[in-house]
Amino acid sequence: MKLLRYGAKGQEKPGLLDASNRVRDLSAHVADIAGEVLTPEGIARLQALDPETLPLVEGVPQEGLRLGPCVGHIGKFICIGLNYADHAAETGAPIPAEPIIFNKWTSAVVGPNDDVEIPRDSVKTDWEVELGVVIGKGGRYISEENAMDHVAGYCVINDVSEREFQIERGGTWDKGKGCDTFGPTGPWLVTSDEVADPQKLKLWLDVDGKRYQDGTTETMIFTVQQIVSYLSRFMSLQPGDVISTGTPPGVGLGQKPPVFLTAGQEMRLGIEGLGEQRQRTVSA
Repeated sequence: MKLLRYGAKGQEKPGLLDASNRVRDLSAHVADIAGEVLTPEGIARLQALDPETLPLVEGVPQEGLRLGPCVGHIGKFICIGLNYADHAAETGAPIPAEPIIFNKWTSAVVGPNDDVEIPRDSVKTDWEVELGVVIGKGGRYISEENAMDHVAGYCVINDVSEREFQIERGGTWDKGKGCDTFGPTGPWLVTSDEVADPQKLKLWLDVDGKRYQDGTTETMIFTVQQIVSYLSRFMSLQPGDVISTGTPPGVGLGQKPPVFLTAGQEMRLGIEGLGEQRQRTVSA
């Protein structure tokens, strides 16, 4: 099942994508794709519905019909850094012994095709296609054996990053990761039953038609299973939390010489089976 949120910014309604790639409205059944709706019980209730009986929404998704972030009211937006062996190599960083954790502020979250703003005074805005994991069943101290039971589904995330803010301005990475619009999420949340193995997904990203990232989740250092369990040692995971699991090689920082985004460019990115995003860069 592919769950989504459609409509104007701040006024998104819950929906799903049917077998003909048309949007069906879920407003009569849930208020939003968020929180308790994403628990195993909530997902089961939605899966019991016949999509053909749901109201058809006019417009083509991601064309005439805007899609918002696929998860509403995100509680925590947790990210894992340097989680692909080949990406760590391109940045010259050692392989982490444990997952590197940082956060994106929820004010960074936007829809999959919304504009990405280049922050004022930015000189090193970069791109990162990432597999997003959406928590369905909350918990603490989750074992690796049971970790996948806590995953509601998966989505595409662009972990947009300002490298000077992140690396050269002191403090933690967070200031270069959480700028407004730096978290395009979606187009839809694909429930976990439709993803046979999250460690065997191809992911890619183009800028102005040039392929920069072309990787696979097989090269992740820490798997989804390990990440969910690890994070739960340090915080409770709650329904609707989003985890961005790292990026494969090909980021702008890793180019020789480095390449960074400016206003007026287009990013296109996607993950096998999870859909595609497209963003235009604009000045903040």
